[in-house]
Amino acid sequence: MQTVFRLAAASLLLAAVTMSSSASAATAYDFDFVSIEGAPMPLKAYQGKALLVVNTASFCGYTPQYKGLEALWRRYQDKGLVVVGVPSDSFNQEYDDNAKIKKFCDTSYSITFPLTESGPVKGNHAFPFYQWVKQQGGREAVPSWNFNKVLIDSQGRFVRLFRSDVTPDSPELNDAIQQALPAKP
Repeated sequence: MQTVFRLAAASLLLAAVTMSSSASAATAYDFDFVSIEGAPMPLKAYQGKALLVVNTASFCGYTPQYKGLEALWRRYQDKGLVVVGVPSDSFNQEYDDNAKIKKFCDTSYSITFPLTESGPVKGNHAFPFYQWVKQQGGREAVPSWNFNKVLIDSQGRFVRLFRSDVTPDSPELNDAIQQALPAKP
């Protein structure tokens, strides 16, 4: 019984820390992920750039969007866009092993944009970044499926969430990305 109580207390403490850290964050650059290789991945490293943060999955009907995301990354990388893939099993369509996810992305789609470790993108245990996105955009900003795309402007502000059916080559997404890019000097 004491073990159950300690686990519950630890979960509440973790939730409180997560909520307070996301509540105090001013921009997307205030959040950290861990890369799929296990290294720290602070979004602050991309400060001044626009971000397209996409919750991905290896076994989804939208998985071929990896190809379009890689094309977006290559097209806009030098203009100030960083595509960040966030593998997630929140919708039960992802490997449970980061090494397998990385291998799949490398061999199936030759992904070169940054990938985070796998983790939840919705609910109480979602990455703090996704909790902040929900605070910024409300319920409409919570990923409803794989390959939802969160656009962050070059000031680190939430722009909007694009649902899975908005493809990486859609004019709607590309127009929004162009508006979110840093101003030319």
